[in-house]
Amino acid sequence: MKRILVTGSSGQIGTELKRLLIKRCGSENVVGGDLKAPPDEFMREGPFERLDVTCVKDMEQVIQKYRIDTVFHLAAILSAVGERKPQLAWKVNMDGLFNVLELARSHGCAVFVPSSIAAFGPETPKLDTPQDTLQRPTSIYGVTKVAGELLCDYYHERFGVDVRGVRYPGIVSNETLPGGGTTDYAVEIFYEAIRKGRYTCFLKPDTALDMMYMPDALNAAVKIMEAPSDKLIHRNAFNVTAMSITPADLAQEIRRHIPGFEIQYEVDPMRQAIADSWPDRMDDSAARREWGWAPEFDLETMTADMIQTLTPRLKLKS
Repeated sequence: MKRILVTGSSGQIGTELKRLLIKRCGSENVVGGDLKAPPDEFMREGPFERLDVTCVKDMEQVIQKYRIDTVFHLAAILSAVGERKPQLAWKVNMDGLFNVLELARSHGCAVFVPSSIAAFGPETPKLDTPQDTLQRPTSIYGVTKVAGELLCDYYHERFGVDVRGVRYPGIVSNETLPGGGTTDYAVEIFYEAIRKGRYTCFLKPDTALDMMYMPDALNAAVKIMEAPSDKLIHRNAFNVTAMSITPADLAQEIRRHIPGFEIQYEVDPMRQAIADSWPDRMDDSAARREWGWAPEFDLETMTADMIQTLTPRLKLKS
């Protein structure tokens, strides 16, 4: 990785991934691209281009201007927003990916493409979900992720594009707010716990889902792109996870730090249905075996770090 483009660089993962890549590669070598400008504190960190991934001409101009050799393609419409705007989800998630892969083919770029636990469906085994298994998602976001996985495999097999990726679980960040996903509660709960001492959750208390703390999510993206190519059997869409938790589990752990914390439940039928169709716990042994994946954070250490980091920041703003 020498000259990097991060699409969706103003989003939850993109914002922090760009910062990490700048530390590793230098600010002049990491370009952010998004329709939305990044937060002010990120504007000074490397070049930024307003970029619509559905416009191949704009994409190519950026790749040529900065002599890009690696694309971290994070621009996407997430699950909850996708159900409200399915046509937009297909356009951004599929047309955008197709453009990136076509440009990677013609310009010799390597590509990182994240998939998701949304790529699975209700017929998929929910416990220890295998790396290779039935994928019949019931959300448009999930449909685009399965189609994207297949498209990436095709571009590697047919054109030799070095495209790699992971299936992310829900991601918890102390830097940026989530952008319309089914696992957003796992970030929102910390903000509300610190600000108000209570939170109303849109999922049932016993809804088990895989989760991951942002530092581990960023590490997974970088580590798979640095892995020796000859070690990768699957190459694309590796299961990765750090913990399987429920809203009740997370609330209980938060109470260890904020004893009076209260949680209520007002279930959103749409997001609950999406969550119910996803795995409870994925088997990520292929990623561990093929490129040495190993998370550093579990529920206890993530919760402690989130509260320690967010509390002074939110108290200062109040």
